[in-house]
Amino acid sequence: MNASLLLALVCTAVLAAGARADTPDEPEALVRKVQELAQKATAMAKSAFSAVHESEAAQQARRWLEDNADAAKQRLAWLKEQLVQVWKRAPAA
Repeated sequence: MNASLLLALVCTAVLAAGARADTPDEPEALVRKVQELAQKATAMAKSAFSAVHESEAAQQARRWLEDNADAAKQRLAWLKEQLVQVWKRAPAA
């Protein structure tokens, strides 16, 4: 679920809960309703993130990053070695 859509739903829920309050003397009901809606929104967001995290595409992306991280480490080690050799050859000023 898109974060902006989730925010819009929460704002709409807050406005709806405020409209449903019978009198201004019932702020507890409004607070309780907002808390319930926030808990539902949190649960929906967690569910969506879990689904994305467990998806095949995410697993493939993690494998790709792991494979390429090793290659990047090897290239970085080679670059360091080259820089050390250049540093040793440089004449002292």
